Amino acid sequence: IIARDVESVIDEPIARGGTNLGLSPTETLMSSLIGCTNVITHRIMEKMGFKINSLDIKSKTLFNKDGVSLIQEVEVPFPEITLDIAISTNASESDLVEVQKQLAMYCPIAKVIRNSGTVINENWNKID
Repeated sequence: IIARDVESVIDEPIARGGTNLGLSPTETLMSSLIGCTNVITHRIMEKMGFKINSLDIKSKTLFNKDGVSLIQEVEVPFPEITLDIAISTNASESDLVEVQKQLAMYCPIAKVIRNSGTVINENWNKID
């Protein structure tokens, strides 16, 4: 895939007939959600006047593989995604509640995923 002046490879593991040169399509989707969460959180925090010292985002995804396994059509292949977000910042806990509200409003990847029927849970943890 070529976008702007950057190339990326989307592939499958060797065990699934790929060459293992890149993330799978589903891994790419989850990576896009994490990346969008990261970028939009930084933009919101900057706009609010806060500093992020560190931000770590991990995802856990429930994936009904019946569709990709050609067993049966699956309307919502990812019924639930949980993002564990650890943030070190000078923002208060109440400020982070506002960040979460705005993140839900402005992250386009999360909006598309939620509107497909997937529940996205966010577990925010303020660290020192």
